[in-house]
Amino acid sequence: MAAQKTILRALAGETLETPPIWMMRQAGRYLPEYRATRAEAGDFLSLCYNSDLATEVTLQPIRRYGFDAAILFADILLVPQALGADLWFVTGEGPRLSTITEQAGFDALKPASDIHETLNPIYQTVRNLSQALPAETTLIGFAGAPWTVATYMIAGRGTPDQGPAHALKAENKALFEALLERLTDATIEYLSAQIEAGAECVKLFDSWAGSLKGEDFDKYATAPAQRIISELKARHPGIPVIAFPREAGDKYIGFHEKTGADCVALDDSVTPEWGAEHVQPSGCVQGNLASKHMVSGGEALVRETRRIVDAFRNGPHIFNLGHGITPDADPDNVQLMIDTVRGG
Repeated sequence: MAAQKTILRALAGETLETPPIWMMRQAGRYLPEYRATRAEAGDFLSLCYNSDLATEVTLQPIRRYGFDAAILFADILLVPQALGADLWFVTGEGPRLSTITEQAGFDALKPASDIHETLNPIYQTVRNLSQALPAETTLIGFAGAPWTVATYMIAGRGTPDQGPAHALKAENKALFEALLERLTDATIEYLSAQIEAGAECVKLFDSWAGSLKGEDFDKYATAPAQRIISELKARHPGIPVIAFPREAGDKYIGFHEKTGADCVALDDSVTPEWGAEHVQPSGCVQGNLASKHMVSGGEALVRETRRIVDAFRNGPHIFNLGHGITPDADPDNVQLMIDTVRGG
C-alpha cells in the first residue's frame, strides 16, 4: 500500500495529475475539536506527552478533511527539554526555556543518546498513529533544525531577529558550534526513533533559516541538514526527507543537491513560478499558499490556490501552505482550499 500513497509517490519524484495535500499545523487551535482536546489535557506540554490525546489531535484534521498526510503532533522544543533544558509555555506568549549562553550551561546538557527516556511518549504517539491512520494516509514525523532550535535555547524564547543566537555566534563561536553539534546529534537520534516507530517520512523545520546569510547559511543551515539527512538515510534506506529552510530566498536553489533532501518546502516569500523554475527541477517541492488566505478565504484563496497548482504542475509537488495555519483561520476556508486543489 505504501507505494500507492500519493505523498510518497511525489517524494519519489513522480508528477501527479492532482498534487497531494497536507497543511503545516493542521492539528491546531483553528479547530474546535483541537481546542476541546487541549482543554482536556490541561496545557500544551501535557498534550504533547499524552500519547492518547496527541494521537487524537493528529487524527482530527484527517477525519475532518481527508488530508493525504498526517504530521505527528509534538513540538520542536521537546528536544532541548530532553537534553535537560527547562521548558514551559506562557499562555498568549509562547515558549520559555532556560538559556545556554555560557559553557557551564552547555556542560549541564545531557548527551544526545540520553534523550529517549523523555521522548518515549512521542514515539508511542507515532506507533499509535501508524495503526490508526487510514491506509492511504502518509505519517510524517518531524523535528526542528539545529539552528532554529538553538535560537530558542540561547535566547530562552522566540525573538524577532534571532539576535541573541547571532551574538553568541559572533562572541563565542566554539560554544555556539558545540551547541549546534549536540542538537544535530540529538535530532538524528530523535528522527531515527520516530522512523523506527512508524514514521514514513520526516520533515526538518528550519523556521529561522532566513536570518542566516551567506556562508553562515551554508555552515549552520545547509551543513547540519546534510548531516542529519545523510545519517537518517544510512540508518533507514529509502526514508524520504522534506527540508524547510524558511525564507532561504536564493539559497533554496540547490538545497536538494547540497543536503540530500527529497523535497524542499517553500515559504510564500517566493512565487510559485520562481520555485518551479529554480527549485523544482532538482526534485519535489512543497508549498506555498500564504497562510492569510485561510483567514480571508473567498475568490482570492481559490485564485491563488489554482495559480500554485498550475505553476508546479509539470513536476513533483505537494500542496501546502508557506507556513503554519494560524489560530484565527476559518475551517471552512481549509475545505475550500482542498476542494480547489482536488477539483480544479
